[in-house]
Amino acid sequence: MKPIRTTLRLAALAAAVAAAGMAAAQQAPKPESLIKWRQSAFQVVAWNSGRIKSSLDTGYNKDQVLRSANAIAAIANSGLGSLFAPGSETGKGWHDTSAKPELFANSAKFAELGGEFGKESSELVRVVSSGADAAAVKDQFGKLQRTCKSCHDEFRNAKRP
Repeated sequence: MKPIRTTLRLAALAAAVAAAGMAAAQQAPKPESLIKWRQSAFQVVAWNSGRIKSSLDTGYNKDQVLRSANAIAAIANSGLGSLFAPGSETGKGWHDTSAKPELFANSAKFAELGGEFGKESSELVRVVSSGADAAAVKDQFGKLQRTCKSCHDEFRNAKRP
């Protein structure tokens, strides 16, 4: 029986070492991957923001706005800041990064602005869910859009051509 136990223990140890090695390899994504992931996340935010704006401009559809607000809040509160890790200051994801170097030098301000983004997006979900009228939703959506603008003004290069 002892040889079987020893073999099982060695197999378990080998599996644990292999799993730890794979986990370590997965912990450091390539800068290009980080840039792609954040560009994708912000594209989803932009698309959903457009849906909200369209609904507010052409006839308020609470269900559509709530779906889009939930999508934005999920992204805003997902730890998006972690996609701006050191080493991803420059480079290309789907396209060249638009992040200014100042973002990486002033992580406290970036975190503050990211917190505001999360707060205002969650508040938008709350306002829409409460059954508020289109004017109240539009007011809160404006607050959310101002958080985007604040971060873009400070930390985003001009749009690419």
